[in-house]
Amino acid sequence: MELSPVFFYVFGALAIACALMVVLAKSPVTSAFSLILVFFAFAAIYAMLGAHLIAALQIIVYAGAIMVLFVFVIMLLDVTRDTGEAGKPHPILMALSVLAAMSLLAVFVWAFKNTGTPAILGPFTTEAITAAGGNTQVVSELMFSEYILPFELTSVLLLGAIIGTVAIAKRQMSAARKGGGK
Repeated sequence: MELSPVFFYVFGALAIACALMVVLAKSPVTSAFSLILVFFAFAAIYAMLGAHLIAALQIIVYAGAIMVLFVFVIMLLDVTRDTGEAGKPHPILMALSVLAAMSLLAVFVWAFKNTGTPAILGPFTTEAITAAGGNTQVVSELMFSEYILPFELTSVLLLGAIIGTVAIAKRQMSAARKGGGK
């Protein structure tokens, strides 16, 4: 018996269970940590599929940087659990949500069963990627040749966001000092 499908189903089930915890957890911090587990399960699936670069980026970027940002914002906003009546969903809305989810699942199952899986054609067949040195080689060559402009524009956009954040933070700190704030 080959273990690859078993691990795929284990990591898939883990991703689904943790995704449900993201939605159903009462604490935002618990939801954020459940989302980290979802990202790790996806990274494991990517690694099993041979996309090691994507798996590493999934862990570094999403489970690392983005989730640190999410947890920082949650802690900064001091989100507390609401125990009032406003947090309880209406039964009709809950039933409609379940009906919509089941309908969407039925559409996905129908589409999967009734459409054939076309063979991957062109320069990105499995054999071509293996001959070119693997996923990491192909992704890096594409990123730094054909997609260099979007890559550089993203870098400039992130740099602008960092500069703007620092400018706003410095302005608020100087205003707090002048006003005798904390």
